[in-house]
Amino acid sequence: MTVHRVAFLVFDGMKMLDVSGPAEVLAEANTLGARYSLRYASPSGEPVRTSIGTYLPVDSAAADLAVDTLVVSGGDRLVTEPIPADLTEAVRRVHARTSRLVSICTGTFVLAAAGLLSGRRATTHWRHARLLARAHPDIHVDPDALFVEDGGIFTSAGVTAGIDLALSLVERDHGADLAREVARGLVMFMQRPGGQSQFSASLKGSVPRTLALRGVTDLISAQPALEHTADSLAAFVGVSTRHLTRLFHTELGTTPAKFVEQVRLDHAKALLDSGRSVAESARAAGFGSAETLRRTFVARLGVSPGHYKARFATTRSARPGPRSKERPGHEAEV
Repeated sequence: MTVHRVAFLVFDGMKMLDVSGPAEVLAEANTLGARYSLRYASPSGEPVRTSIGTYLPVDSAAADLAVDTLVVSGGDRLVTEPIPADLTEAVRRVHARTSRLVSICTGTFVLAAAGLLSGRRATTHWRHARLLARAHPDIHVDPDALFVEDGGIFTSAGVTAGIDLALSLVERDHGADLAREVARGLVMFMQRPGGQSQFSASLKGSVPRTLALRGVTDLISAQPALEHTADSLAAFVGVSTRHLTRLFHTELGTTPAKFVEQVRLDHAKALLDSGRSVAESARAAGFGSAETLRRTFVARLGVSPGHYKARFATTRSARPGPRSKERPGHEAEV
């Protein structure tokens, strides 16, 4: 079996889990018969200080790499400061000599700054997806995907989604059976339920500039259970329905109906997080019935309200009842 050479491009401030998570997936695959060689490089060849304060030694400078897959880690500074020129140049040079380019979380911003995502689909951490779309309108940003592939370039969503992407790469390289054994060994899903929208707080920071639109969005946010229609909302602030619809599109990139649904969805998520039942959350958020809430959750988040509540309400495991205990010799499915 041919060795597949993988290099992680790292830099000061890189998020440690963006490297250690995918690297552990590949290392686990090696114990099951895969042959990945793992190397670590920085633009200068010098060790880098990671997000957790430790120093990560590297094997070489990026210019010296000869690899099959390049993985670009993310870091908080990539969305608050200009991308270092040596980082984008390193990505361009190595990409020209690789068959596969991968970014983890905000590492997508490095690929974008290097001009490698123009006209392509890509994703990044849900918190920064809007910024990526604004800064690079030539990129088709998918804010919900856990990872995206377009023309041999792979981008992943926030942090742990890099682990999901690495497992997908193992499946591409070695098949589903080996990838499944990796998932079992690392106690992870082969395919995580739902997209990253289930983790997001999508409306935070969306403050309209226009006074009339702000009045409407404040009303919806304060009383999501009211029967909000485009006509009633327009009448509330004394503008035409057509004008209000145009304001929603121009300032928020959505329609009144979609905005109302998103506010109700966020409200329902918060109620479920606080321990309210699915039926209670549906009524209080304005969905009317648990079934309507369920359909919206599945359509927008890819999971049911019950599964969402179980996943996010607490870190404590439910104590198994007599019927849910595993029998000896039977492993729980991953």
